[in-house]
Amino acid sequence: MQRFERGGIKLSYSTLTDWVGATCKLIEPLYEALKREVLKTNYLHVDETPIKVLDKDKKDGTHRGYYWVYQSSIKKIVFFDYQQGRGREGPAGILENFTGYLQADGYNVYEAFQKKEGITLMHCMAHARRIFHEALPNDESRAGYAMEQMQKLYAIERDVKEQGLCFDEIKAVRQEKSLSILASLGTWMKEQYLQVTPKSSIGKALAYSIERWQKLSIYTEHGMLNIDNNPVENSIRPVAIGRKNYLFCGSHEAAQRSAMLYSLLGTCKSNCIEPYAWLRDVLVKIAGHPINKINELLPQHSKK
Repeated sequence: MQRFERGGIKLSYSTLTDWVGATCKLIEPLYEALKREVLKTNYLHVDETPIKVLDKDKKDGTHRGYYWVYQSSIKKIVFFDYQQGRGREGPAGILENFTGYLQADGYNVYEAFQKKEGITLMHCMAHARRIFHEALPNDESRAGYAMEQMQKLYAIERDVKEQGLCFDEIKAVRQEKSLSILASLGTWMKEQYLQVTPKSSIGKALAYSIERWQKLSIYTEHGMLNIDNNPVENSIRPVAIGRKNYLFCGSHEAAQRSAMLYSLLGTCKSNCIEPYAWLRDVLVKIAGHPINKINELLPQHSKK
């Protein structure tokens, strides 16, 4: 609104929101096409983040909704889905027909997917490391050692990335170097857990990783897999910035429209495509574009 005012044009807030709504309605087929593409991949990162939504029926006037975010770090596409809650029904509906590797943090909702045929649930080493970092004031020696060993695993990941190795080569390096570190650290954690207080910070950090160690180690099985869930966490950062600026969404419908824009513009960013240029080009073309070729307009298929 301020940009228009600087140009000498005064527009009401409702006019601008109507424009945004109309634009989102026009590009909705692209959002659905993006969803289909992300679910056709065989490796997804998933995470969720809260968003306040105005709701006059709530005591404080706002509802705590959630963006559930699904990302393919291989295909460089990201999909945001707005849900009013943080229950398992959100990802269960989206991932109903998904098969492949699913990487998530330790939130118990995701545990249900390890029982689903065709899905291999993985966990995030960065999340496990974070808990040990929080335990440093409680037991610097044990927490520091665990973090040091995890840092060795990350050093291996940096090396294979810098060398530009293919998936098979990455797997071979991990099998040769990472597996021994993982096995040794897993054994050490079990031994240490017997010597600490379970309810202490270090006890909780050890318990978290011990319970999930097999899922934390799965990334060594295939070169395309990541050691952590950082790719999707990076895609969520714009939402954190947005929460500080716009504070809340005006309605549940507005939150879903925001999810659409976060998805398409986030995919632009992942593919190094200028979002405004892409959106301007799409709005010119989409009305006359064949619906059976709508995928051609998605950011990852656009010409840079």
